[in-house]
Amino acid sequence: MTEKDAAGRIIYRIHHQTTYQYSLPVRLSHQMLHLTPRELAWQRCISHQVDIRPEPPLVRTYEDNFGNVIKAFSLDGDHTSLDVDAESWVELTPRLLPENTIPWEEASALLAYQGARTLSPAMLDASNFLFESSHVRIKREFIRYAEQCFTPGLPLLEGVRALMLRIFDEFAFDPAATTVSTPVTEVFANRRGVCQDFAHLMLSCLRSIGLAARYVSGYLLTQPPPGQLRLIGADASHAWVSVYCPGRDGEAGVWIDADPTNGLFPDTSHITLGWGRDFLDVSPLRGVLIGGGQQRMRVAVTVMPGEEAQGLQFSV
Repeated sequence: MTEKDAAGRIIYRIHHQTTYQYSLPVRLSHQMLHLTPRELAWQRCISHQVDIRPEPPLVRTYEDNFGNVIKAFSLDGDHTSLDVDAESWVELTPRLLPENTIPWEEASALLAYQGARTLSPAMLDASNFLFESSHVRIKREFIRYAEQCFTPGLPLLEGVRALMLRIFDEFAFDPAATTVSTPVTEVFANRRGVCQDFAHLMLSCLRSIGLAARYVSGYLLTQPPPGQLRLIGADASHAWVSVYCPGRDGEAGVWIDADPTNGLFPDTSHITLGWGRDFLDVSPLRGVLIGGGQQRMRVAVTVMPGEEAQGLQFSV
């Protein structure tokens, strides 16, 4: 069991290793990393470091338009492999779901475009997540699917819960069914996929009925079977969604996270890396290169409670 203190705080150690092997030398490589956990009201990044081999002459750190921390680097010497090891220590505290959320139709109406209306910073930020993006579609079939969950007058939180649980019940987790480029319409037709697919599907449903929703990238603590040790490197990145609920009468709105892959609202087992319109905005490692020929990628992730990870040296 994960150890909590009196305030419910939990500390995790996360090790994320990405390795590329190239059949021919790479002459030039430009890469961006989304591997730094965000600072949030319920999450504190205690420490974070990245080891890159070959070592680049400079690693630049900055924030993107969504407030995610990016580390960017270039390699201009021939190399046949690239290793990126990120290690983070993160502290989480429990989250509370909002009470008495407004009806979902009211939320949709408040988010709808109105000419010459002045938006608050929170509403302006939420408007970034109302539209189609590379992996998220707005279509009639998604409206029909979502409206069976978002019945008239239903509080937004309860509609999100119903849609999350419907996807959890009706779609099968199958890593062999999709790739990172599988269209969300194909996932919807085949009823199979992985966490990235289910997040894109839920986003498509939410945005199709006029709600603002963003793609969240992070990690999930998984528990080994009873009596067995936790496997090093056996975990993976995770994805879920976050839905915006506007406030009434000038009150601040809230973002509600939902995990359709597991059918639950994230709490102290979900570590947030970043968010964007879809996967492409927060891909853990993304870049361009010249040369390389054929390439093979290997990713190994380990999420461990702090009391298990003390003094442990990761090697993959």
